[in-house]
Parts: sequence; structure tokens; C-alpha cells
Amino acid sequence: MAVTTFTEENTSPLSPKRIFKASIVDSHNLIPKLMPQAIKSIEVQGDGGAGSIKTINFPDGGNFKSIKYRVDELNEETYTYKYTLIEGDGLVDNLEKITYDVKFEQSADGGSISKVTSTYYTVGDFKLKDEEIKAGKEKVLAMFKAVEAYLLQNPEAYA
Repeated sequence: MAVTTFTEENTSPLSPKRIFKASIVDSHNLIPKLMPQAIKSIEVQGDGGAGSIKTINFPDGGNFKSIKYRVDELNEETYTYKYTLIEGDGLVDNLEKITYDVKFEQSADGGSISKVTSTYYTVGDFKLKDEEIKAGKEKVLAMFKAVEAYLLQNPEAYA
């Protein structure tokens, strides 16, 4: 098994509290409304915290039908979120699992910095393709930017 880790950092003019609440804590409600072309629904088994299972269902006709992940940590005080992709179309035969570590921090200008560390656990000598990783990062960034745009247009939301 090989382990490959990537870290992505993005900035936002929004406070860590608002962006965390909208993009993480209430993602199962907000994301399908903001991006119905990309996310059909998000089902939650459990209370949404550690140990919960979330299933993301994609619209019909796409490359993926669904993915399932386990919430490993959700801390609304430190704005940290850890989860593991455990099942579904996002795990190709040569990937055992993918873990994600998300943290939102206050920036000097009053906004926030989000740091996402993705760790890919491959089977055997399998090597990830850069274009597959890039495509995944772009989808996550698109969701982040959609939530950010919604919050900027709706200052009272998640305040």
C-alpha cells in the first residue's frame, strides 16, 4: 500500500464560523440546493457528528451514482472536520480509502483560511493520476465557492 497526501489552502472573506456551519455542519441541506446539477441529495445516518455516515447521491446520467463517507471528527469550536471516504464510485479498485482533514482558521483580515489535507491509500503499487486528483480538487473548490457566494449574498444566513 502506498500513501499519498495533498494539502490545499483557500481563503475567504467570511468568518470561519459562518463558512464552517454552512459548508460542513449544514452541508446536507445547503449543498444540494446550491448545486443540484452536481449533488442530488445527501443522506445522514446518525446525528451528523463523529460516527455518522453520509451518503452523497449524484444526479442521474453522471459518472458516479453515490459515495459514502464516515465522519471521524466534527468540532464546531475549533472548526475542524475529519472524514473518510469508505464506499462508492469515488473509490476505484486501486484505492482502499481516502481520508480528509478540514480546518478553518481566522485570517488577519477577519476572513478565514481553509486547509484541506487529503490522504489517498492505494492498493499495491498503484499510482494516482494527476488529472484525477486535480478534477477532485476542482469539484471541492467549486462547492466551497458556491457556499461562499451564497453566504456573501445572504449576510443573515448562518450568522
